[in-house]
Amino acid sequence: MNSPTPNGNQLKLDPKKYIVSKTDPKGVIEYGNDYFVEISGYQSHELIGRPHNIIRHPDMPAVVFKMMWDRLKQHRNIFAVVKNLAKDGSHYWVVTEFETKLDPLTNEILHHSAYRKAASQDVIDAVAPLYKKLLTIERESGLEASEKYFAGYLDEQHKSYDEFIDEIIGNKGVFKFFFQAMKKMFGG
Repeated sequence: MNSPTPNGNQLKLDPKKYIVSKTDPKGVIEYGNDYFVEISGYQSHELIGRPHNIIRHPDMPAVVFKMMWDRLKQHRNIFAVVKNLAKDGSHYWVVTEFETKLDPLTNEILHHSAYRKAASQDVIDAVAPLYKKLLTIERESGLEASEKYFAGYLDEQHKSYDEFIDEIIGNKGVFKFFFQAMKKMFGG
């Protein structure tokens, strides 16, 4: 299946709906809720069994996904702001909590879950310039250079990644409650 070409059209997500997906430990999609299927533009059979990066927008810096996978492999959850690509070339921005589910007996990773909601324009405006810079660095100097720049960026602000992202997405109050409710609903 060929990757779609971005067309610049931004999909507006329903702020009252959520996108949920689950992957195996290697990122292959095992489940996507109806809203994920609707927004992505793919049919369920086109998603299940495919790598989750089927919806990765080329504007997303790889360093964000490297950091995500590093955390998930350590069995640590992570929030991220992600620009995804629909089958028709449209894009949509989401705030995502990625979570790892472990086998209670072996501590092996069973699957990863992603709980997403629409990113506000303020959130998009806060991350888009940074993502553009990280992507430029990756293209010119590689992933390691991008990772070093991002670490320096956070150091300059005297913030950890979690503090940085929590501030941008407003990870408190109703927002935090929303993600906790979704996880309970979907067995996270």
